[in-house]
Amino acid sequence: MTGRNIVGVLKGFDLQATNIILDESHKRVYSTKEGVQQLVLDLYIIRGDNISIVGELDKELDESLELSKLRAHRPRAHYDTYKPLDQKINGRE
Repeated sequence: MTGRNIVGVLKGFDLQATNIILDESHKRVYSTKEGVQQLVLDLYIIRGDNISIVGELDKELDESLELSKLRAHRPRAHYDTYKPLDQKINGRE
């Protein structure tokens, strides 16, 4: 199981479709089994419908992370997440 995000310097965007242009970018691939892998992308254009969140990165904090030692957490199963709510609705607490 993996997760991915793209990190880079925002060079441009459009307001209509929220497309963005990143420079000096790289993709970080997170895994539950091994450390974070970084793949160099350089100049990268991302279509707005593929973007879920954009935020500012603390460069000093980011550089202090040991990405090779980080592991992703395994997401909880859907039924585990909502089971307590289901029990409350059906009066089975």
